[in-house]
Amino acid sequence: MIKIVQAHTLEIDDVDAAVDEILDQLKGQSVLKNSVGLVACFSDFLGSGVVSALAEKLSFPLIGATTLAASANGISGDTILILTVLTSDDVEFVTGITGAISGEDEGLLREAWEKTGGKRQDKAELMIGFAPLLLNVSGDFFVESWSGITGNVPVFGTVAVDHNQDYHEAQTIYGGESFKDRFVFVLCYGGLKPRFFYGGISQEKVFREKGVVTSSQGNQLKGVNGVSVGDYLSSLGLTRDETGNIVGINSFPFILDYNDGTQPIIRVLFAITPDGSAVCGGKIPEGATLTVGNVTAEEVMRTSADALGEALGSAGGKSMLIFSCVGRYFALGFKASREMEKTEELLKGTPFALSYSGTELCPVYDKNGKLTNRSHNDTIVICAL
Repeated sequence: MIKIVQAHTLEIDDVDAAVDEILDQLKGQSVLKNSVGLVACFSDFLGSGVVSALAEKLSFPLIGATTLAASANGISGDTILILTVLTSDDVEFVTGITGAISGEDEGLLREAWEKTGGKRQDKAELMIGFAPLLLNVSGDFFVESWSGITGNVPVFGTVAVDHNQDYHEAQTIYGGESFKDRFVFVLCYGGLKPRFFYGGISQEKVFREKGVVTSSQGNQLKGVNGVSVGDYLSSLGLTRDETGNIVGINSFPFILDYNDGTQPIIRVLFAITPDGSAVCGGKIPEGATLTVGNVTAEEVMRTSADALGEALGSAGGKSMLIFSCVGRYFALGFKASREMEKTEELLKGTPFALSYSGTELCPVYDKNGKLTNRSHNDTIVICAL
């Protein structure tokens, strides 16, 4: 069994005051034999020295990532640091970090595994991962590589983001140090049976017409039903502007079915290239079936409530780790905190930690309950511990 202990601070500039505030909050809460700290924070907490000073004072390892906004029981904000301590008498936590990642080199992940889980005879029941935001490395690379290296240990986690438009301060955190190019993780062993849930786009917001991926390369979708993506989208009634571009393209992600028995996932659509191909937020395999959805503020609220309700109904009483896409945050417009507030309302009495993500890492189930690790876009993902 895992228990969650939490603390937070809004104090960025006064390092001593920030650390003292967190330590004071922890004093009133019991920490068990095995513990690890997960931190989600505004990027300025790194530059000011708060995170490094906090790591020195804690008696357990600290890992995590920067984020755009975060919430937990009774607390939420953007310029905030939230520390979530996983603590247990029967679950063991082992932390790890890769070397500097400059491309899709599986060897760096394997080296980190050999120093941690690769040394053990028993198998980890969960990896909680924090991935760097890199233009040339996809979330699919991380989940597929880890699946092969670990023997399909479930991977749940996030890709780091921050408050800047280009996310140039997005970093992962290991101990008192931060990195723009390293994957950090904690492996959980013994007495743990995590459950996974997610929400993206409901059927009411999905076009009826289905397409088959007839041509693709990595995250570039080149053809659907034998025609270009631009022509396929136009056939659904999406309009083009005077330059020929699809209007509001980022609001119309793909719902992708791998046709392998696993649950469908979402792939956000970034742009249409001059040749009519689509640049997407993850791998698009040929032969997959896709439909087009529509992300709105109301849809974000509805699907979050549905996913949280399902998690409560199936795994009520367990602590929950939650990551939600920054695309969902932005879709909420002037009241971007609505999803955090709804989570607090629905999970009242259930310990949780939510932070915003560049790509969500979460396993999906097939009809027999078998797990496959996937990366997601425009999705809220939940791990019930």
